[in-house]
Amino acid sequence: MSRTWFITGTSSGFGRELTEQLLARGDCVAATARRPETLDDLAARYGDQVWRAHLDVTDTTALREVVDRAFAELGRIDVVVSNAGYGLFGAPEELTDEQIDRQIATNLTASVQLARAATPHLRRQGGGRYIQVSSVGGQIAFPAMSLYHATKWGIEGFWESSAPELAPFGIRVTLVEPGMARTNFGAGAAVLGTPLPEYADGPSGQLRRVFSGELPPLPAPGDPAKIAAAIIASADQAEPPFRLTLGSDAYALATAALRGRLEALEAGRSLAYSTDADDVLTH
Repeated sequence: MSRTWFITGTSSGFGRELTEQLLARGDCVAATARRPETLDDLAARYGDQVWRAHLDVTDTTALREVVDRAFAELGRIDVVVSNAGYGLFGAPEELTDEQIDRQIATNLTASVQLARAATPHLRRQGGGRYIQVSSVGGQIAFPAMSLYHATKWGIEGFWESSAPELAPFGIRVTLVEPGMARTNFGAGAAVLGTPLPEYADGPSGQLRRVFSGELPPLPAPGDPAKIAAAIIASADQAEPPFRLTLGSDAYALATAALRGRLEALEAGRSLAYSTDADDVLTH
């Protein structure tokens, strides 16, 4: 049985790969992008299977209007994918206020507002799926990516809280946590802060040299086509996973980070218990 999907950020990367695979298997896609003309070839090939709309996800009013119009014109949308996002690189003081605001608006606020816009429709139709494209960067963090990580850790916290609230309505949520993949996330789509000489020899300066070609590129083991296929397969499951870790690097990094946190937490157990009030029974 074919499904209908709503996907943000479909002009490139995972969004484009998802759209292509879904259309090829016979599904319908409400594909949104800042440059919907990048989907002209798919519209010519697949006709009515593709519903297109211009959307800058940072425009909340427009986002709500596009979501409402998609549900009204398509009748039912089975899967909503929040995919639009990009990377902002640099030490915090190398970034402008505008860069910070735009990163949060695109990667975090827009995902929250998409959920708020789509949830009433999903409730009324008796359920559906949210797929949030997060990152292993929602579990771990690297220097020179503080604002990017802030948005990914933020959206993971949002869904940790919101997913149980939506479950009684038959709405299931999956957080997708890819590692580095062979998309244009790095140098092609990267936004860099203004370099300060104080950071030239640190992680921020090294990352700039990677993007400029002075240093070898970062390893990117992830195959976008395989990642998209895994995302689609998760939506076909009756009991989808809440988290979908994709990529050998993502698995290794998340495993090491979580084990390290557990070890640090256990080391502080006695101190944690010692701060309870005297009338609290501890074990």
